[in-house]
Amino acid sequence: MFSEGKRPVNNGFVIHDREIVGAPPPPPDGEPVLTSRNAGPSGLEPVARPVRDPQPLLDRTIGEWGGHDDLWLFGYGSLIWRPDFDFTERRAARVHGWHRALKMWSRVNRGTVQHPGLVFGLLSGGSCQGMVFRVPAADGLETLGRLWLREMPTGVYDPRWLDCVTPGGRVRALAFTLSRRSPNFTGELSDARYRQIFQSAIGRYGTSIDYARQTLIELQRHAIHDRALARLVRLAEDELSALADCSAATGSLYMNGGQAAAPASGSEPAASDRSESDTFQEKP
Repeated sequence: MFSEGKRPVNNGFVIHDREIVGAPPPPPDGEPVLTSRNAGPSGLEPVARPVRDPQPLLDRTIGEWGGHDDLWLFGYGSLIWRPDFDFTERRAARVHGWHRALKMWSRVNRGTVQHPGLVFGLLSGGSCQGMVFRVPAADGLETLGRLWLREMPTGVYDPRWLDCVTPGGRVRALAFTLSRRSPNFTGELSDARYRQIFQSAIGRYGTSIDYARQTLIELQRHAIHDRALARLVRLAEDELSALADCSAATGSLYMNGGQAAAPASGSEPAASDRSESDTFQEKP
């Protein structure tokens, strides 16, 4: 499906992560999270530290693009629901050899040093459905500059030109991929760890679960199905629902003077909700 459109530019909306000076790597599953005793010097705000200089990556990307043809950009996460640049055409697209994964640490925008959050990265392996955006050649340089401020302030991503299959034919589009060697790559996370992150992580632009949920909603709006992401969102929502039920039961207990209400005669306890048992297994 093709769609034409223009989107307002809001360069102040930054989605992704910055490295933190003095912050040790996130603890493995089962280990305690950072506390104020080991999070860095007292009274100092975290300072962004580049993973690498992003300017040479921008220069290389501009050279590879050439500037003569329209610029195509592949979005697989927040770029789909908030591109922050003008475009003349948008198409559904699929790339092979890469997949979307909620496996990138965010210690500023969707979390903190003490409670890191998560954002998406495009990891090698599998395939990914997303959207491609067409930017006129005349606007390409400005758009790339804006994207670098938003996505590449610390050079954490590997910009790559990927072959994208669309209903209107193949296009070569720029995508921001994530290396498994990146300090922001989370590695494998257990369901328990995801629940912990979704419950506690909140950064300057909101929570990790809101970020994941908004992406899922927009993917579904474009008839893009991501079972792994849908499972993670259900996992978080089931946990939030259980916590809400527990809070409501506690409140009811206090309102009854500390005595639990007796069940109605003949009634049986409700069966607990269960999430799907299938899990996303990423191949190395």
